Amino acid sequence: MSETRLVGVLGGMGPAATVDFYGKLVEETAATCDQGHVPVVIWGDPRVPDRSLSLLGGGEDPTPYLRRGIEGLKRAGCEVLAVPCNTAHAFVPRLADEAGLELVSIIEVTADALDADGVRAAGVLATSGTMHAGLYAEALRRRGVAAIEPDEPGQRQVTTAIGAVKSGDVRPTHRQALEELSRALADRGAERVVTACTELVLALDGSRVPVPVLDPARLLARRVVDMVLGAQRLPPRRRTAGHNTTVMAGAPTAAPVNRPKMIENLTVANSGWVAASS
Repeated sequence: MSETRLVGVLGGMGPAATVDFYGKLVEETAATCDQGHVPVVIWGDPRVPDRSLSLLGGGEDPTPYLRRGIEGLKRAGCEVLAVPCNTAHAFVPRLADEAGLELVSIIEVTADALDADGVRAAGVLATSGTMHAGLYAEALRRRGVAAIEPDEPGQRQVTTAIGAVKSGDVRPTHRQALEELSRALADRGAERVVTACTELVLALDGSRVPVPVLDPARLLARRVVDMVLGAQRLPPRRRTAGHNTTVMAGAPTAAPVNRPKMIENLTVANSGWVAASS
């Protein structure tokens, strides 16, 4: 049997989203013992400057921090790279290529799922930086899928909700705003709503939206497990009948209310190495 490739997770952007992604990676694996899971090294450095602010021209370039993390994962023996931060994908592909790591793009994985499901219009909730960089708009355009985005006041509400998750202070008003924005996107023709920021999946109740809500973090986890373990992945458990896209089933699985105790068996450092499983 060939040796399973080691997966590097460039995390910390933000910490709660990184923990959520790792949990989904575990959930998507049909393991009966520790040794059956995906071997992972997580680099969690929350000091990475704000990616969105940088893209909008008002913040520090995060490239040196991202490069340091990717190089650290490379030195640790990783061959595959997953980044549970959508906005970081404006910077990461070139850095992954420089390091010789195979990037599993959360953007491309999500766009592939929409295309496979025959979706022709998708609502996108993301950071202002992701919108400005056109990350989803371009990926969807290549597949003939229209990206429907919030208006300017709506985008401000998205930004506020993302900040609430990062600060561990999600309130009912944040959840309600995201639900209303999602319904508005559906009213404008969106067949799916994509939570294109890994914090948003922790604050939006998909059961309160009239169209399926996609969770790119779970799609990314599923693709990584498929690549590394192949047939050992669990059968899909969170799909709507007749659809290929992974959707949120009801309320968020790890939505923080105030400051959550999301980490019990995972040792987290504020910078550098977080965890390795084998």
